[in-house]
Formats: sequence, C-alpha cells, structure tokens
Amino acid sequence: MNRVKQLERFGQAVWLDFLSREFLASDDFTKMIVEDGLKGMTSNPSIFEKAFAHGTAYDSDIAKLVEQDADLATIFRKLAIADIQKAADSFRPVYDRLNRADGFISMEVSPYIAYDTAATMAEARSLWREINRPNLMIKVPATKEGLPAIRDLTGEGLNINITLLFSRDVYAQVAEAYIDGLEKRPADENLSGISSVASFFVSRIDTKADNAIAERAKGGDKSIADLHGKVAVANAKLAYEHYKQIFSGPRWEKLAARGARPQRLLWASTGTKNKAYSDVLYVDTLIGNNTVNTMPRETLDAFNDHGKPQATIEEGLDAAKDVLKRLAHAGISLDAITKELVAEGVDLFAQAADKLYGALAEKRTRMLGDKVIALDMQLGAAGDAVAAEIKARAQAGDARRLWQKDASLWTNADEAKWLGWLDIAMREGADAKTFQSFAKWIRDGGFTDLVLIGMGGSSLGAEVLAEVFGEQKGWPRAHILDSTDPDQIATVESEIDIAKTAFVVSSKSGSTLEPNILKDYFFAQAGKAARGKSPGAQFVAITDPGSAMEKAAKAEGFAHIFYGDPKIGGRYSVLSKFGLIPAAGMGLDVERICRETVRFIHSCDAFVPANSNPAMKLGIALGVLATKFGRDKITILAEPPLVSVGAWMEQLIAESTGKRGHGLIPVDGECLGDAEVYGNDRVFLSIHKGDATRPSLGHLASKGHPVIDIALSDPHQIGQVFFLAEVATALAGAVIGINPFDQPDVETAKVKARDLTAQYEKGDVPAEKPIFTENGIALYADAANASALGRANTLAQYLKTHLGRIAEGDYFALLAFIERNREHDLALQGMRTAVRNKRHAATCVGFGPRYLHSTGQAYKGGPNSGVFVEITCDHAKDLDVPGRKITFGTVELAQALGDISVLDERKRRALRIHLKDVKSGLSHLNDAITEALQ
Repeated sequence: MNRVKQLERFGQAVWLDFLSREFLASDDFTKMIVEDGLKGMTSNPSIFEKAFAHGTAYDSDIAKLVEQDADLATIFRKLAIADIQKAADSFRPVYDRLNRADGFISMEVSPYIAYDTAATMAEARSLWREINRPNLMIKVPATKEGLPAIRDLTGEGLNINITLLFSRDVYAQVAEAYIDGLEKRPADENLSGISSVASFFVSRIDTKADNAIAERAKGGDKSIADLHGKVAVANAKLAYEHYKQIFSGPRWEKLAARGARPQRLLWASTGTKNKAYSDVLYVDTLIGNNTVNTMPRETLDAFNDHGKPQATIEEGLDAAKDVLKRLAHAGISLDAITKELVAEGVDLFAQAADKLYGALAEKRTRMLGDKVIALDMQLGAAGDAVAAEIKARAQAGDARRLWQKDASLWTNADEAKWLGWLDIAMREGADAKTFQSFAKWIRDGGFTDLVLIGMGGSSLGAEVLAEVFGEQKGWPRAHILDSTDPDQIATVESEIDIAKTAFVVSSKSGSTLEPNILKDYFFAQAGKAARGKSPGAQFVAITDPGSAMEKAAKAEGFAHIFYGDPKIGGRYSVLSKFGLIPAAGMGLDVERICRETVRFIHSCDAFVPANSNPAMKLGIALGVLATKFGRDKITILAEPPLVSVGAWMEQLIAESTGKRGHGLIPVDGECLGDAEVYGNDRVFLSIHKGDATRPSLGHLASKGHPVIDIALSDPHQIGQVFFLAEVATALAGAVIGINPFDQPDVETAKVKARDLTAQYEKGDVPAEKPIFTENGIALYADAANASALGRANTLAQYLKTHLGRIAEGDYFALLAFIERNREHDLALQGMRTAVRNKRHAATCVGFGPRYLHSTGQAYKGGPNSGVFVEITCDHAKDLDVPGRKITFGTVELAQALGDISVLDERKRRALRIHLKDVKSGLSHLNDAITEALQ
C-alpha cells in the first residue's frame, strides 16, 4: 500500500521540495501525482541552481537568451517562470478537483530583498502577473520586513507561502498578517480563491539545538542530553496547537463564512540532517489535519518504504511542552535559536542564489566566447589571499551593494551620488538619435578636422577612441588638445584649417582654467577666419547642466550644447556624452560601442557574485595585492592600437585611489624589461587585441610577479575595457578603504595655479633663485629638498644624490611641462628606462599640465613613495591669452609652480629643472642622468 498516498486520510497534503524541467516532463512526476497523491511543489534558489547549472537541459534556451543579450536576471527569470508555469499547469487538475484548496506551485521572491518590504511587494506582484496562474503561491520570508508584505499582498488577492518560519511567536504574527490581509478584501467577496501556507522549518532547529545541548554536556551538564532530536518536533507540535486557536473563534468564523481558508502549516526542511535519526523523523511525527509536508525526493521515497501513516501531530503535547520547558531551564533560548536561523536562512538562500547566478554567469560567458573581453590572472603567491577576499566579498553581496549605490561599501561619505556611470552605457545606447544627429551636422558642415578641447576625463577617453579606431574615411581628423603649452597649441593650429574645423569644448564644471582659455583662443582664431560669420557655428560644448560652460556657450552662440550626467565624475565619464559625442563626430558607431559595452556590463551586474564577476575580481585582486603584498605599482602594458588606454587607465587608477596616504600608482608607457629589473612592488596589466599583439610575460610570472591579461577580439569592445576598469577601480578603492570618487589634492594644485596666474596678470612675478645652474639649465628646490641634496658642483652630482633617495618600493616620476610630441617622449623614455634598470624602481612620465588632472592626485595624496623631477622650459614663441594680460606660457609655468608647491607642502622628494632650450636641455639632462647612475 502507498504510504504517502495514505496521508490524505489524515488530512495532510504532500508537496515535493524539488523541481526541474526534465522531472516535469517525466513519467515519474505524473506517477507521483496519481499514485502518491502529490498535491504541490516548492522551489527556491538552491533547487533552481541544481536544475540550471548541472547538465544541458536548459542550455539551448540559455543560448537563445544570451544571443538576445539578456542579462542574468532575465535569463534566470525566463527559465524559472517557464518551469513554474509548466508545474502549475500540471497541478491545475488537482487545483480544480479540490476546488482551489490545493495543487499549488511556489516561487520565491529574491532572497536579496528579504529585508526590503517595498521591493518584496514589487517583485511578488511582478511574478504574479507574469506567471499568471491561479495556483501559484509567492514565497515571502518571515522577516520583520516580510510581515507587512504578507498582509498587503494577501489583501491584493495573492496566494502567499511564508518561508523561513521557525518561531511560534513569529508564526502568530504571520497568521495575523494573513487574517488582516483577508479583511482588506471587499466585504462581499467570496474568499475561497485566496490560499496561504506558513512554511515552518523543522530540521534546522534540531541541528542548532543539538549543538547547544552538546556544548552543555561538554561543560558537564548532561541533564538535557535526552532532548537531542526532540526540540524541533516539540516546537512544531505546539505551533499546530496555536494554529487551531488562531483559526477559530468569532473573528475567523466571520471570514470562514465568506469562504476563507485557514492558513495551513507546512512542514519545511523535513530532510533529516543528523544521520543518527530516522530518515522520516519529521514526517512520522507531524501528520495532522489541514497540514502540508514538503519533502525532498529522498524523504518521500523513504516514507513510502517504511513510514508510519497515522495522526501524530496532537500526540504528546504535554511531553512537547516539557521538552521546551527543560530546554529553557537549562539556559538555552529557543527564541535566540530561531532568530539566528532566520538570519542564517536568508544568508543561505542568498548564497544559493549567488551559486545559481554564478553558474549561469559562467555558462553565459562560455556561450559568448570572444564576444566579451577575456580576463586572466596569474597571481602567484597572492592567489590564495585574493581568492579568500573574493569569496568574502561575494558572501557580503558586494556586487549588489555596488549596484544599490551603497556608500558603506567605501567610506560612507558621498560615494552614492557619483555612481551614474554604472548604467550610462544603457542610457546613451537608448539615445542613438542624439549621436546620429550630431554626426549628420558634422558631415553636412563639411568639417575636415575636429579639435577636442578638454582636460583629464574630458579628453583622455575620447583620445582612446580616436587612436583605437583611427581616422575614418570621409570624417574629420581628430586632434586632442589638453595642454596650455604654447608649442603644443601652435602645433595643433598648424595641422588644421580653422575655417573647416569643429571645436568641441569639453568641461563638466566649465570653471576649469585650461579649456576656458583654449576655447577663448580658438574662438578668436575662428572669428578671424570666419570673415564676418559667427564663430560659434563651429563650436560645440559638452558640460553639466547649469555650468559656467553652458552659460558661455549660449552667450557665444554655440551650435550645440550636450549635457553630461552630474552624477558621473570626469574620470568615469568616457561612456557618457563626454566620450561619445567626440566619437560620433569622428564617424564611429556609437550605438554599437554601447551595445557591446552593455553585453559586458551584464557580466558584471548586481546578479553576478564577486567570484564570477570579472570586474570585481580584478578590482579585489588589485586592492589585495597592494594592501597585503605591497604590490601597488600597476604596470600597464597596452599594445598597439591600444596604447592610449594606458593613459586613460592611468588617470582612472591614480586619481581614484591615490589619497589619504594610500593608493595604487599606475605605471604607463614603461618599456618591457627583464624580470630582474623589477622590484617586488609590481603588478603587470597587459591589454591587447587577440594573441597577435599579446606580449610575452611568462618570464615575469615565473619569477612570482602577478600578471593580469585583458584580451579584446574587436575594437568595439573598448567600452568593455572602460567598464571593466571603472568597476575594478571602484572595488580596489573599497578594499583599500578610500573614497574612489573624490580628488582633494587635484583641487589644491588648481587653487595654487589660479593664485599664481592672478599674480602674473597683475605683474607681480614671484622672484625665484636657482640653487644651481649649468649649460642653460637651472635647478630649483624648496629649503627641505635643497638641504637633502646638499651642495654639488655639477647637475649630475645633484641628480646622483636625488636619485639616491629612491628606496625599495619607491617610484620615480619625470613631470615635463613641455610639448608632448614623439621627440620629447623618446627622450624622457630613455631617461626613465635608465633609472628603472639601475635602481629597479617603477618609473613614470607625465606631460604637464595634462598629468595634473590624472596622476597628480596620487603623487600628492597617495603614499609618500615618489621621487620627482619636474621639468619646465622657456618658449621661443609664446601665445597671448585673448582678453587677458597673460600668455599661455605664463599659465603653464604657474601650473608647474603650483604643482611643485603642493608636492613640497606634502613633503615629497621633488626638484624642478628649468631648460632654457628644450632640445639641448633634454640632451644635457639625459647625459647628467646617465652619469648620475654610474
């Protein structure tokens, strides 16, 4: 005789704690409904993980959704809902036969929102609408926040399965919420169409109580040793006694007269955890009228084999009360146990959801293949520590915290208001008409050149796009102007036809000095070339709403004004209008760049836990390598045509993490050397397009240096690299413990430069006296640095002392306020390489004032591990700033002096070398460094 089927005689329904597509289509499932009297099913994240992640039954559907660029949440939802609907349809005959009293399938709201009433209700409603089956039950947790959701959702007519219920006191509140909800329905409504179950968890209570009893026994108190395996059943029996009291009396009878159904107790977690107990313990002892037992398949089969179908739920109530009384007398609080179990249950379901989404994410990545960038990390001795941190942050839900814009992920300051970049690619991708319209204006205007005027985040991203894609046939040549150096300005001017040039002035605040005076200069030049026409017709502004730049653009009749998102800081703005408007003007397919980026964002969104999330893994790795292993020099090796990615990433990393004496120091453009020339402070980050341009870094990995590899298969994936780096930098900041979205030390240098510029404009030029001169080169240092350098007879001797200040773990930086061109870059690269090879220190090269908006933050606010040489120069031909009593050369010098002044204030090891003539001066400086290193 079928023992499970016999439970019907005692008023107990059996539900199955399992679900999968293969099972739903099997003869076994049909047989269980017919022969075992199976009347329902439950699902949860753990059940779905087992179904989706193992085997190939769902792979064809997953592949179709991946091809449609569905995100992980959508993939899960569509797969799960299809199974839930199939199960509901299979149970529909049971539902109809029993007049809507049973035949239910349950689906859980996300465990991630267990403590959020509004989100729980919104998701429950959404699932109810989308699944659209009357025999659906929505599972809502019995948390404090879940209670009002239970009440209101019942009041809206939904069937609710309350999960994670352990406490009898909380059960009373759950039942009260159900009754309150029924009372909210229209007074004349028949209530028989609304059902609810209260899922009372059993075996987990014994696990927790048994551990507490065992601890007492270890301490010598064995008086309650006989209570092992009895607490959970006693608790459940008394809950059933309470159930009978709640669903009786005048208040309930009034609802029952309208067809209301009692909220049945459902015994959950009925698989025996302790193998010393009967495998049907939580079935045999809890059989009673109007209850449900939801069993895993193994328990159901075991009961069919040797269970005892008889009414037991009301047996031994006095003994049950005595069990709980003795437990309390021994000092073990059942209330404390049940509270712990609720919190643990939410965490366990969240971890199961993480496992589910992680498995789906990995399947999705495999299916996408080279449609998303590939990340590979060889971390050597740091591997275990990084893995542990990734695991901890996955359990802490840091991916969700990031997307929820939770400032406590960092310093709990103002971080939340700077996270607009997370979804900007989606928003800009939906705004295709704006980019198409601007591109049409460029083409219709017959522009041969496009000059982007901006600094830092307003220019570096656009520069990457220009260099990665190259000049597009039939579209303007792109020129990036991010310097006040008069020679650099003159070079750009010589390369363009002013009358046929579109000028894009890019400034978030509109108050930054450089773009304002550069705009004034070219506006005046365009006015001369326009021959009476308004020069504003050639100008475009990209700025934040309400900025000074917006006001100026309107006053001067700019052809277009495009607005950024005030919730995005400059260095995170490349995928906003600041990067994409110039891209459209160059003839690039902005819509495709956004689409390809969004595909990768789905690999890193809130539903992808840290251990499956490439961007989070990279950021956590960088943070751990820096804080626990002293590897804070991020050496970027970007291969053509991706070289400019290094400069963009340099700003992102340095300006975001270098503050409060901490941070990562990016090292861009340093040529690859033998493993022996590197100290133990390095991380190597290789960025390349396919294996053809992949640098060989095996010699570095073999010596224990961490090597991280990022590979693209298509230039349009550059947005994926941007997003990867942005999330990674934000998470590295979380590990380091700083706010990655402010830049306090950049602002300090700006103030110094503005003050000096104002002095120059008044004719009040500060007197400077070099500490040494030689062959047209003057050496300057503040008192502290001059004292440290001592007195010498040659520049080489001074440099020998200065370079001797480089200690293990330090870096060396050349900060050159000269024209950024190939000749000068090669000269500086030669110097840095010589220092690197001799001193085994990381080396940096920055052109000013460009680097002020980039690495300047880390140099001043980061760790005091830099040794600096600032280079300034005279200009054979200077340029006037229109409407002001200063020249661009004067502004550049003010910026250089302001910068080194702040370095001095922060007690950095810095000196300034001024060149009378750049070409001969660089040659002489190179000779002096070569001699100093001997």
